[in-house]
Amino acid sequence: MKVKALVEKNDNNYYAITTEQAVAGNYFGGYGYSVQEAKADYMESIREMIEIAKEEGKDVPNVEDIEVDFQYDIPSFFNFFDWINISAFAKQAGINESKMRAYKSGLATASEKTVSKILKTVKAMGAELSSATL
Repeated sequence: MKVKALVEKNDNNYYAITTEQAVAGNYFGGYGYSVQEAKADYMESIREMIEIAKEEGKDVPNVEDIEVDFQYDIPSFFNFFDWINISAFAKQAGINESKMRAYKSGLATASEKTVSKILKTVKAMGAELSSATL
């Protein structure tokens, strides 16, 4: 079973993971001061939801059968992948460094065109990393 989860930074500097998809009539989510904490909380909520549903006699998948597709907003992406050098990334993407820092921190919202540039750069990085050999 595949579940789509949206990872967003909120105004309280919390990271929230939500999904509109219910499993056995139950919803779940996760919160934390980092994306890593929010993901751990999210996965725990899935485990708890499955346990409750099983106790209620509902037919539910096992935890390992649930595949989560995490979709990030820009601040959440750079929080989770904090090893990415934001200055080098901005240069690679052709985005002003101070603007990129504002997008990363959530102080500014990127336009659709800028989001597209960021995603294109992320995909290019991924392709380069997966083609690398050591």
